[in-house]
Amino acid sequence: MQSKTFVVPAIHCNHCTHTIKMEVGDIEGVESVDADANSRRVTVTWDDPATWDEIKSLLEEINYPPAEPLQIS
Repeated sequence: MQSKTFVVPAIHCNHCTHTIKMEVGDIEGVESVDADANSRRVTVTWDDPATWDEIKSLLEEINYPPAEPLQIS
């Protein structure tokens, strides 16, 4: 199992976090998605068949791209 915590600068409200949780959570293999509107941090935990590239690509597609550097903790 893999996990990443990262900042998404485009998060502005709880609707944003809800969208991220629903969209990323629908990827097969994603175990959990936690997003916080105040810190703009997102933590995703996944296993096969999900990949970081797939998760990142979806975030970019829905206009919530992760900021660099990706890993916070």
